[in-house]
Amino acid sequence: MPIVAQSTETTDWVSRFADEVIEESERRAPGKPVVVASGLSPSGPIHLGNLREVMTPHLVADEIRRRGHQVRHLISWDDYDRYRKVPAGVPGIDETWTEHIGKPLTSVPAPKGSPYSSWAEHFKAAMIESLAALGVEYDGISQTEQYTSGAYREQILHAMKHRKDIDAILDQYRTKPKPADVKKQQAGQKPVDEAELEAAEGSGAAGEDDGSSGSAGYFPYKPYCGNCEKDLTTVTAYDDDSTEMTYACTACGFSETVRLSEFNRGKLVWKVDWPMRWAYEGVIFEPSGVDHSSPGSSFQVGGQIVGIFGGKQPIGPMYAFVGISGMAKMSSSRGGVPTPADALKIMEPQLLRWLYARRKPNQSFKIAFDQEIQRLYDEWDRLDAKVADGTALPADVAAHSRAVRTAAGELPKTARPLPYRTLASVADITAGHEDQALRILSELDPEQPLASLDEARPRYDRAEAWINTYVPADQRTIVREEPDTELLKSLDDAGRESLQLLLDGLAEHWSLDGLTHLVYGVPKVQAGFSADATPKELPPEIKTAQRSFFALLYHLLVGRDTGPRLPTLLLAVGQERVRRLLGE
Repeated sequence: MPIVAQSTETTDWVSRFADEVIEESERRAPGKPVVVASGLSPSGPIHLGNLREVMTPHLVADEIRRRGHQVRHLISWDDYDRYRKVPAGVPGIDETWTEHIGKPLTSVPAPKGSPYSSWAEHFKAAMIESLAALGVEYDGISQTEQYTSGAYREQILHAMKHRKDIDAILDQYRTKPKPADVKKQQAGQKPVDEAELEAAEGSGAAGEDDGSSGSAGYFPYKPYCGNCEKDLTTVTAYDDDSTEMTYACTACGFSETVRLSEFNRGKLVWKVDWPMRWAYEGVIFEPSGVDHSSPGSSFQVGGQIVGIFGGKQPIGPMYAFVGISGMAKMSSSRGGVPTPADALKIMEPQLLRWLYARRKPNQSFKIAFDQEIQRLYDEWDRLDAKVADGTALPADVAAHSRAVRTAAGELPKTARPLPYRTLASVADITAGHEDQALRILSELDPEQPLASLDEARPRYDRAEAWINTYVPADQRTIVREEPDTELLKSLDDAGRESLQLLLDGLAEHWSLDGLTHLVYGVPKVQAGFSADATPKELPPEIKTAQRSFFALLYHLLVGRDTGPRLPTLLLAVGQERVRRLLGE
């Protein structure tokens, strides 16, 4: 399918933002590429909440590309941030990593067993791979490289020269410590504000102070110590003319005097660093998390500080949090949170892209790692069918288009996208036996049998990974080895008749659609109705009878009240074994 520009008449949020961004870019930087930006801090696993920081500008940038404009999507890797805390749930680390708190993330060793050179590179790697799978085109910028190369030297000197102006802006939002917080600090506990900072989501925002306020006054710059590499430093003297700076480290007692015009081992504090980059890169569009919407937040304060650097604040929405089915709001500092790589093990890139594309940025949503994933896939497949036959709504068509392709082309897809819940059931029942899986899947549609399992990949592999990783052992399907003779003997005449009706129809109905018709039809026939009768033609008792019949079949086949969809289960067990377990 050729790539065509999306009409600005569509009602989806991406097109509306693209209109605004193109217009704003022409006003600010006519004739230049449109610049959109994201920021990611590799302080731990980069989770699915962080992914919204990338997907929101990516979708807008991709729409702009589809319209024929040049656009750059910058992703700033905030790998020069301080290592703030040892996250929970990360394998390969122990209490010794606390020794590195305060160092740049690129100076902290990677977890044991990692092939990467640093903590930052270790956590960047998985995200880089995921972004490639998702079709996200971007220019990555390492903030370690930017700061240590001296790329921001003029901006740093400018900030130091205008430190009083910056301090005055920040002071509008500073609050005096509450008495309760003072007591907590004296007791070695975290004050409320610091606890809130730790909960902050966003590139570099969490745990940052707003500058060095020692006896020499306020400074928006934090050196990393020349001895211990930590940022537990205070600037004690600075001369604007010579750029001579003296700082002292409270961690190891080291102090030195350097020329800031030649010094590349430190960074601007976050609330100054972010607006500096807006001006430096000419960013037109950048979203920010809802944590930045409060008074004194980095985004709000940055909107004033950016003027000091001769720039303007980007336009961009506040985006809502992303949750996981059965889990609270994600926080990378707590560890154990699902990442894009985790999601891509159980779902195809198109589905994950669609989840971010179909919701406006200010709408929260959840990503399913539980049974809900099957319903999501059903919804996606229905949309796919509606788009194909031309019955989908315009906004849904737009979201679908953004999910399956980018301006560069279509994303790789499954050749035969069989229902996810069917694939999951087959993977569950066959327990890794591919020949058995192929046998069952080839019988789903006898007129178009599956020739190879590869035709159902990668969706089949995703469904198998979900079954093996996220379905508890006590919910896995284990088919009986021998018939439940006691249950079979206890059946009344109606129960035995229902089984015989099923057995009599097995051979004729041995396909997914055929078995669906059969298992739903048996209770109808027993009640004197046609197997083809619709729900409107049937009394309510038929539904009750169907549930009882299904429960009987599940008990006889897998020893439980419920299980995979019965037609799929019957195909998986095989006709001969079904007949034996049902007492023929």
